[in-house]
Amino acid sequence: MSPSAHRSRVMVLPFPAQGHVMPLMELSHRLVDHGFEVVFVNTDFNHARILAATPAAAAGGIDMVSFPDGMGPEGDRTDIGKLLEGLPAAMLGGLEETIRSKNIRWVVADVSMNFVLELVPTVGVRVALFSTFSAAIFALRMHLPKLIEDGIVDEMGNVKRNERIQLKPKMPAVDASELPWFSLGKSPEARRTMIQSVLKNNSTYELAETIVCNTFQEIESRALALLPLAPPLAIGPLEAPPESSSSTPAPGHFWAQDESCLPWLDAQAPGSVVYVAFGSLTVFDAERIQELADGLVLTGRPFLWVVRPNFAADDSVGEGWLGEFRRRVAGRGLVVGWAPQQRVLSHPSVACFVSHCGWNSTMEGVRNGTPFLCWPYFADQFVNQSYICDLWGTGLKVCADERGIVTKEEIRDKVARLLGDEEIKARALSLKSAACASVAEGGSSHQDLLKLVNLLREN
Repeated sequence: MSPSAHRSRVMVLPFPAQGHVMPLMELSHRLVDHGFEVVFVNTDFNHARILAATPAAAAGGIDMVSFPDGMGPEGDRTDIGKLLEGLPAAMLGGLEETIRSKNIRWVVADVSMNFVLELVPTVGVRVALFSTFSAAIFALRMHLPKLIEDGIVDEMGNVKRNERIQLKPKMPAVDASELPWFSLGKSPEARRTMIQSVLKNNSTYELAETIVCNTFQEIESRALALLPLAPPLAIGPLEAPPESSSSTPAPGHFWAQDESCLPWLDAQAPGSVVYVAFGSLTVFDAERIQELADGLVLTGRPFLWVVRPNFAADDSVGEGWLGEFRRRVAGRGLVVGWAPQQRVLSHPSVACFVSHCGWNSTMEGVRNGTPFLCWPYFADQFVNQSYICDLWGTGLKVCADERGIVTKEEIRDKVARLLGDEEIKARALSLKSAACASVAEGGSSHQDLLKLVNLLREN
């Protein structure tokens, strides 16, 4: 594209959580590659974290802006229901002003931020909704009124009948108690906010122009067919732009990535390392952390374990405990605070992924042909586990004991089973081939990305 050519400007609006910011940042880089200028919106709180994590971040073609989130400095931003409740009042005014002043015609908005649709009639902006979770979860959102009508759940987020929910054959099945919106709120009021938000959102989707999903047709064709505004655009699996030793990292991580793990991985045998990471919101208490630590040692394999700063539920597992554990496993295990996950999963020494099954981690594991040991925590992760274990056959589930604890012996035994199962490995590699084909030129996701690009060029 020549320097004199007109560059269309698009606003990108993620929900303020790590698992939402990253895929929309990855999409933003794809849009820049196609000649767009991107105005990327963070909350003030997250904007400061991102700048601290990547002070030399490269944001070529991406204008990073931020607005308040409605919480005070000490607000609990892991309380998703409470955070969601305050965002519209805190952000809408600034969003409207920015859209007008920067002459923005299109907003790519996280589905969870669809209050921006209120600006469609007043500002004339056009909105593409982006799903940071699976198409199956989106379909379940649309099905929530029917679940309430059938008396399976109520509008307060209480499960009345814990039935197994499966919308169509060959779609994931999940217990009603494991539906995403019942585990996100930390209080009854927050759960009610989550439910009401989903119900309200369902009635506003027609104001959007299209729905974009970080998935691909080969794995979610049935779920994609159930979404509103058909046909949705499936453009995944998204990934970060390639990094070279001379490049600076793309902005978007809330914690600094510890790249010391990459030369450590280089020194390990191919297909030997157990990679363990639970995303940005999972919290373990001291007993669960100790069992996990002991279980990793019992596997007898090299392991890379991500223990982010707020992973422990209390102060009993702090730097002192971590330091002692690092010394205990030196030479065989490595513990880091935050890892460059996509580069880790693509490394030939990685054998499997012990994961919370967040959708980004799921897509990254799929794209790299990595077998999963599934350990979901909340939200959409139980549905993603159903995909991995029940439908794709690319992983195993951990099972807790009668106390709700996943024991060290369970971890040892399941890792051994997973890595001894050649059929799981073969299915994971087959899924990798399908994922890579989808994003290659001419693939289904590549074609849908071009459709999105052409749509965003319209006035």
